[in-house]
Formats: sequence, C-alpha cells, structure tokens
Amino acid sequence: MRAFKVMSMTFVLALVAVMGLSGCTVIFQKGRRTDIEKISKLKNDLSEIERAKQELEKRLQDEINNKQVKVEMQDKGLVITFVAEVLFDSGKAKLRQSSLSKLSKVASVLNTTVADLNVGIEGHTDNDPIKKSGWKSNWELSTARALSVLHYLSEQSVNEPRLSAIGYGEYRPVAPNDSKEGRQKNRRVEIVILPKIEKTQAEAAAE
Repeated sequence: MRAFKVMSMTFVLALVAVMGLSGCTVIFQKGRRTDIEKISKLKNDLSEIERAKQELEKRLQDEINNKQVKVEMQDKGLVITFVAEVLFDSGKAKLRQSSLSKLSKVASVLNTTVADLNVGIEGHTDNDPIKKSGWKSNWELSTARALSVLHYLSEQSVNEPRLSAIGYGEYRPVAPNDSKEGRQKNRRVEIVILPKIEKTQAEAAAE
C-alpha cells in the first residue's frame, strides 16, 4: 500500500513536470464544489423568478393590456410596476378598494413560486411639488404609499422579514416630467422580487 502511494505521488510529480515543460499552467483550486453549488443555487433562483414572471403575466393580463401594470426583468430583479392611480387616489396613501384584488394576485405568487425570495416595495412620484395633500414632500408621500403596499402584502400572509419599503420621491424618474404621460409613468409603485446574492469569503472578510 505504501509503495502504491509512493508510485502515485511520483506519477503526479512527473505529470506536473511534463505539463510545466510543455508550457501548460497547473492550478490547484480549493472550494470549487462550493462555487458550483452557488452557481447552481443562483440558477435555481433565476428559474423561480422566470416562472413567477410567467405566472404574473397570466394573472395580470387584463391590467397589463390596459397599461395599468408592467412586469419585467431588470438588473435588480423581477419588477412589477403599478401606475399609482391604480392603487391610490391623487395625493393619498390609502389603497383603493379596487386595487386589492390586483395586489392579491401578486401576493399569491409571492407566497408560492418565490416563497423564499425577498421583496422590496419602492414608491415613486413625479416632480410636482406637494400643495394641498398635507404631505411635507414627495418623499413622505412615496414612502407612505410603499408602506401601504407592504402592510397589505403582510396581511396576505407574505412573510414579514422578506419585506422592505422605501420612498424615492421624484428622484428616480423613468420618463421626463415635461408631459402628462411622463408624469403618469413616474407616479408608480414597484414591487421588486430580489434574487439571492451570496457573498464570497473575500467580500465577507472585507466588511
């Protein structure tokens, strides 16, 4: 047995020497299995998100056709964009009764197809200054609207630790504010399904 180990080591050394002479680089890399597992996990998350996209497009087909809702993949994840007027009255942060069935369709997918992924709710406004509604600024309005959606999703049994809300006010427009159509596009709430991104050991050590 000892002789076999010696022969095996001799073979490995000889192989390294031959490859070195031929100009090949020999790399011994640790943690390869972990890298493969991370890639596999990320692919699985993306597959879940793709399925969620298809389900949402099917469930929200009427709203999408009426340009009330948009479902699309972006760099940050799967984004479900609601035109603000679909969810709220002008200057208000209380969800309209007619919006609840639409949000319930989203909650259903969040609770099934992507039940282990986090969800961010982003509120946005146009750049018209607050005049009569009583909010201090568009920041407060957009944040309150995002929180209203968050609380409704929570009431629909979406696990609360998965949820977060933020208000961007007028500062992340998707269209120019110099037209009625542009301002309407900017008044929106985005529900973002976030893929899991695992940190490498080097990234974790750098924190």
